[in-house]
Amino acid sequence: MSYLALYRKYRPRVFDDVVGQEHIVRTLTNQINTNRVAHAYLFCGSRGTGKTSIAKIFARAVNCEHPVNGSACGVCDACQKVQDGSGINIIEMDAASHNGVDNIREINEEVKYTPAVGKYKIYIIDEVHMLSTGAFNALLKTLEEPPAHVIFILATTDPQKIPVTILSRCQRFDFKRIAAKEIQDRLNIYMKEENIDIEDKALAYIAKLADGGMRDALSILEQSISFYFDETITLDKVLYLVGAVDSSILFDMIYAIIAQDTKKALELCEAVNAMGRSIRQFASDLLEHSRNLLIAKTTNGMASVLDYSSEYIKALQKQAEAISVNELMRYIKHFGQLEYELRNAISPRILLEVAMLKLSEIQMDTSAESMMTKIQFLEQKLDKLAEEGLKAAPIMAVASVVSSKEVIPARLPKAIPEDVRQLIKKWPEIKLKLGRAAWSIFETAEAGFVEDDIFYVVYKEGMDAPVSAHLEELKKVINEVAGKEVKVKPIEADDYATKCIEVYGSNPKQTEDIKDISSVIKNVAAKINFNIEIKN
Repeated sequence: MSYLALYRKYRPRVFDDVVGQEHIVRTLTNQINTNRVAHAYLFCGSRGTGKTSIAKIFARAVNCEHPVNGSACGVCDACQKVQDGSGINIIEMDAASHNGVDNIREINEEVKYTPAVGKYKIYIIDEVHMLSTGAFNALLKTLEEPPAHVIFILATTDPQKIPVTILSRCQRFDFKRIAAKEIQDRLNIYMKEENIDIEDKALAYIAKLADGGMRDALSILEQSISFYFDETITLDKVLYLVGAVDSSILFDMIYAIIAQDTKKALELCEAVNAMGRSIRQFASDLLEHSRNLLIAKTTNGMASVLDYSSEYIKALQKQAEAISVNELMRYIKHFGQLEYELRNAISPRILLEVAMLKLSEIQMDTSAESMMTKIQFLEQKLDKLAEEGLKAAPIMAVASVVSSKEVIPARLPKAIPEDVRQLIKKWPEIKLKLGRAAWSIFETAEAGFVEDDIFYVVYKEGMDAPVSAHLEELKKVINEVAGKEVKVKPIEADDYATKCIEVYGSNPKQTEDIKDISSVIKNVAAKINFNIEIKN
């Protein structure tokens, strides 16, 4: 007998052999035992989860003369004919290669004839979403009112592409991804039958890599057996075969990013490349690892969500303690983007190194997600400086606070234009006194002066709502710095430029005024990416 691939050799023959689809098995066996079989079924789910296998088991069982626990007995005349290949009651069709109207018309003609053996003629149409619109329309009438001796089983990985008119005429069963532990346990049984020496860690990794598909797990396992024939299959050997890296490198890379150790991060990139590992697989593993860290941090290592050993979960929790949730979200976004870019990359190593530099050197990251991290770093530095200052002169700090409270009177005097001019120069000092939220809003804003006694806060377009929300806090800080009551007015950069040109453009009062105003506007434009033309 010719060699059979593992996924064919160990394909389930009865419902008891099916792994991870108990909800579907129970429903179908109950229908068979109570003789409540429907005329059309739709099996949906990702690859390798058992759709076609269960369809064949069900097809054999409904024609069996003496079913056992809902499965075919394998002994009766109908079962024997199916096993020796002489039974013609089960017709399989691949819709990917038979997707035309003519193919469905053939089925419509065949359903008129009763089965040669047994009660039902079963049509299994795999990848049914590949049928053309005309083929679906041709199938519709037969599917709606089929003969009593016909059962349709439609299988697909993409049910969204199936017309609603077809969906509404079928009993739909959604196949779940098989849990990694269930796959590992079943693989362990198969390997004992095959007398293959393989580590539990290797089986566990293959089960994870299969992503819920038993067929994928068996294919990877068979490849490992062929490559390491007559050898003990270890985790390192499987990692080498699939181009992946050990989890210790993933932990080391994240620790290097946390410590902002660019040198270590690039050394690890070089190590992955030197080992001949797949950089795309490495990026995928980093993305998965970051997701695991986020789950470990937010769920306190919930085992039902993290399908790993207790030792691995503890290691995840320990590393997650050193990272904030915002940082983990930033990692996930960057690793996801990296995985996408690597699909068609000419130089994957360079993309990997650039991504590691962005993550380990926060100042190189210009994304919006990095803003919170930058603020946190700034807060830490300010807290450290404040702590050092208090240790050096605690008495002077207290005296300064008391004296500052005494100096500011209950009602501040009004600021005059000259006061506002001097206050413009203190804008950096004013921003540093703001709270974190207000500072993030006014960081890119600039101070300006046109005439009278108004202190203009110039901001970029679209910031009206955030600026208004923190304007009172800004006014309070400005009054404290000035020691006087200052009129503060927020204004967009375009409006500010127009106002300056209206006041000074055609009839300038003083040359110095124009220079001052021009420099302010240009400074604002440079900071907030506005192209403003100054007319002298």
